[in-house]
Amino acid sequence: MSFSARELLARLVRCEAEGEGEIGMKAVASVVMNRVNVTYGEYRRVCQGDLRKVILQPRQFTCCLTIVYGQPNYQNIWAKPPDKYHYWIADWALSGNKYSGIGFALWYYNPFKPTCAYYFPPNRTGQYITRIAQHCFYIPTPLYAQT
Repeated sequence: MSFSARELLARLVRCEAEGEGEIGMKAVASVVMNRVNVTYGEYRRVCQGDLRKVILQPRQFTCCLTIVYGQPNYQNIWAKPPDKYHYWIADWALSGNKYSGIGFALWYYNPFKPTCAYYFPPNRTGQYITRIAQHCFYIPTPLYAQT
């Protein structure tokens, strides 16, 4: 089934951050939109400012995977339809709003421990900026421009 970009964003927000509360969901939506709007690096080169391409870019969001570590991922964007609250968050982000606490973060992840790594991804293209609930957020380092 083909979903609109708005629906994909609402589904991603629900799947990736539903347990993180409103701020966590807004922060995740902001990261996605930062990737859409970045003017350089991998996300500009590969996704060309297209929300659908950002969300569906391979190996970027666990919720877009049907298999994780060799096991079925039943909590994915296709299995968890959004409700009106998730659409509200998606519409908020699509209207140009951004959660200011994450700056221009392009990455987030849940380390499943109390501390966040200083760099993420492992290639050191992102530097830790803040933690919101279970997610650590990362802004681009100068290395990102070379991706």
